[in-house]
Amino acid sequence: MTTIHELQQILWVTTPHGDGIVLFIMDYGMQNNTVWVVALEKDGAIKHYDSNQITLCFNHTINFNTNDKRSSTKRSFRSSRKK
Repeated sequence: MTTIHELQQILWVTTPHGDGIVLFIMDYGMQNNTVWVVALEKDGAIKHYDSNQITLCFNHTINFNTNDKRSSTKRSFRSSRKK
């Protein structure tokens, strides 16, 4: 059974193509890795990643990696994209 979960908070992750915001997660069951759908910061491209391809950058809600110097430079996704 496939489950799709839309995240209600902004969750920054590091991917093989750069940092991005998680849009939703697709879980195909115990036999497959969870698929994370991410909007990349640099160009807004939507990419799919297996759970073993990404790491959490920071999360201010749970104070995860908030001392990381990258977290203080992050802006909202829309303001960081080039027009």
